[in-house]
Amino acid sequence: MAQNILFFLVLFFTVFGFLTIVESRSRARVYLESQCRSAMYPDLCVKTLLPYVDKSGVLSPQRLAQISLATCLSKARVTRTYVDNVAKKLNETGNIVEYQALDECMHHIDNGVDQIMQSFKELQQMGKDGDEHFVWHESNVQSWVSAALTDITTCVDGIVGDGLGRREKAMIKARFLNVKQLASNSLMMFSRFTTRYRAARGIKNP
Repeated sequence: MAQNILFFLVLFFTVFGFLTIVESRSRARVYLESQCRSAMYPDLCVKTLLPYVDKSGVLSPQRLAQISLATCLSKARVTRTYVDNVAKKLNETGNIVEYQALDECMHHIDNGVDQIMQSFKELQQMGKDGDEHFVWHESNVQSWVSAALTDITTCVDGIVGDGLGRREKAMIKARFLNVKQLASNSLMMFSRFTTRYRAARGIKNP
């Protein structure tokens, strides 16, 4: 009898814990869907942010923007490493034309990574050094992320020719597309943060 009671107690708390986790994730998803509604890629936006909301509960607009931009930076760095490895293989096998195209692409992606990194650092400073500097930080972030998008687009457009296999070329373009989508979503989340901050502090629009 005691064993049966113990079994049902364990079963009850297991099911209860599972339902609590499911309910928590459901609330987090609903919350993020409302935050990501204006994003150009809302499903990706929710997917990017959901793991962090599950762990920390509802996050501030600034924190959501930081996570979004940090994810974009991480993906851009991984993509840079991937393209660099492909370029080295092309150089070793004598595919000079395609190597030069990817080498030029690397300059653009290096610029893009640097710009996203600068944007992330700038975003972290916003609100810490007084409202008088807020608009200046805001303009910098918007300019740098937009410039990174331009660099990434230029990089993709430069990948032409037959030196790269169809699969390899598709893989590179897919990685760049993912970075572009993340950057676009980051700009939207950043805009949500700055709009609310300026409204709360009475800061005029730039």
